[in-house]
Amino acid sequence: MALKLEPGTRLVIATHNPGKARELAEMLEHRFDVVTAADLALPEPEETESTFAGNALLKARSAAEASGLVALADDSGLSVRALGGQPGVYSARWAGPGRDFDLAMQKVEQRLDAAESDDTAAWFTCALAIAWPGGPAVVVEGRVDGALTFPPRGGRGFGYDPIFMAEGRRQTFGEMDPAEKAQMSHRARAYAKLKAALV
Repeated sequence: MALKLEPGTRLVIATHNPGKARELAEMLEHRFDVVTAADLALPEPEETESTFAGNALLKARSAAEASGLVALADDSGLSVRALGGQPGVYSARWAGPGRDFDLAMQKVEQRLDAAESDDTAAWFTCALAIAWPGGPAVVVEGRVDGALTFPPRGGRGFGYDPIFMAEGRRQTFGEMDPAEKAQMSHRARAYAKLKAALV
């Protein structure tokens, strides 16, 4: 079934993470009337799925039903090959209840040290889901591969950005100009697929 999202549609971004909300709002190119789950004081559903796509869909459906609006949700995270793909869907949880990503990055470094591995390969995955209240939904995924670097570098971006360098880049996502990151990140790749799906 072909789905279409008309410009100017009121859309809720199903996140309480201001960095994620900002990146998604910028990707939407101000084509929609955007509010966030935080703006509407919507509850944060428990992320009970085992995949990024499953959690993105869960969050989008929850926000759509709670708000009565079309909802866009993101579930994304960092996976490290030497750690068997961890933290993966638990990326935010590694930061603890205070969302302390300095702590989360330390945990990644400590786990790598404990694994005694010099394999720094890692990737970011982003699943985007858009859901209509009581209606259909679309889920897509984007991925960017790269490597970890320590200590963290750069104060731009958010989350694990200061320890991740995309393939072929010498800057971390935390050092990269936001416009440059927006052109090639996992979130950008997922959004390109989402736009293609919403014909």
